[in-house]
Amino acid sequence: DVRIGAHDEIFQSGQPVLVGADVASTYCYLLSLEPHRDADTWGVRLLELQEQGLRPEATIADAGTGLRAGQALAWPGVSCRGDVFHALREVGQLVRFLENRAVAHIAARDQQQRRMDRAKRRGQGHTHSKRLALIRQQEAQAIALADDVALLARWLRDDVLAVAGPDHGTRCQLFDFLVAELEARQPLCPHRIGPVVRFLKNQRDDLLAFAAELDQQIAAVAEQYQVAATLVRELLLLEAMDRNTPARWQREAEQRGRLGSRFFAVHEAVTEVADQVVRASSVIENLNSRLRSYFFLRRHLGPDYLELLRFFLNHRCFPRSERAERVGKSPAELLTGNPHPHWLELLGYERFECP
Repeated sequence: DVRIGAHDEIFQSGQPVLVGADVASTYCYLLSLEPHRDADTWGVRLLELQEQGLRPEATIADAGTGLRAGQALAWPGVSCRGDVFHALREVGQLVRFLENRAVAHIAARDQQQRRMDRAKRRGQGHTHSKRLALIRQQEAQAIALADDVALLARWLRDDVLAVAGPDHGTRCQLFDFLVAELEARQPLCPHRIGPVVRFLKNQRDDLLAFAAELDQQIAAVAEQYQVAATLVRELLLLEAMDRNTPARWQREAEQRGRLGSRFFAVHEAVTEVADQVVRASSVIENLNSRLRSYFFLRRHLGPDYLELLRFFLNHRCFPRSERAERVGKSPAELLTGNPHPHWLELLGYERFECP
C-alpha cells in the first residue's frame, strides 16, 4: 500500500505531464500528459487512481495551486504536506542574494575609499567625505541584513524544519517568530524579502505537517516502552548529533543511564521513526530528472509511450541505491513485497541468454 505519495508536474514541449509516485518504493502510479494542470485535471486523475484502490495517508508536493486544489477536491480527507526542500531553497536563494549584495557594497565602499585617499593627497578630501559616509552606512546596513537573514535561515533549517526538534506546537511558534523577524526587515529589501515572507506564511501548516505526525509516533514509542516522551525526543536529538564529537557520547551515556536496559530497544524504535519521516518530495524530483532523459529523446509524447515508460520504470530492478533494501529489486517488488519476472518477460517477450 502507498502510505505517502509525492506529486509534481514536468513539462514537455510546453505541455504538462502529471507525475505521482510512492515515497517508500518509488513506484510511479501517475504519468499522464495533459493539456492543462489545473484543479479539475488533477482532480479527475486522482479520482481515477482512487477508483483503482489508491488511498494514501498523505501526499507531499510543492506549492502548486492546481495540484493542491485538485487534491482538495478529489481527496478532501488526505493532507498535502509542504515540501521542505522548496521552502529552504527559497530562503537560501534570498540569503545568497543578500550576501552578494553585501559583497557589492563592500566593493563600492573600497572603491570610494581609494578615491577619497587620492583626493586627500591633493588636498580635496572633503569633496568625497559625504559620499563615503553614505556608502559606509549602506555597507553596514547590507552586511547586518545579510547576517540576520542567514541566521534566521539556519534556525529555520536546523531547528524548525529538521527531523530532530521540538514538538509541533513549539515549532509553529518558532516558525511564526522567524517569519515575523524576516518581515520586520522587509523594508530593507522588499522586492526579495516580501515574496519569501508571503511564501512562508502561506505554507506554514503544510511545511510543519510532518512534525504533527512525528509527535504521534514519539508518543506511541513512549507508551510502548513506558518511558517519558521527552526522553524519546532527546534520543531523536541525540541521533542528529555528530558522532565524532565528545558531547554526543556524553549525552548518549546520560541517556543509557536513564533508560537502562530499555535503551537499545527505544533507540532502535526512534531510529525507525526518524527513517520514516517524510519532509521533502525528493523521490518525485529524482523521478522527474530520470523522466527528462527519456523525454529528451522524443519531441512528442503520447499515452502509449508514457504507459510503457511507467511500466518499465516500475519493473526495472535497481542496480544500486543508497538504501540497501532497494538493490536488486524493482519499485513494484518493493511496493507489493512479491517478486516478478524480468520486465521484458512481463510484456510477453522471451529474453535472450548466452549459452
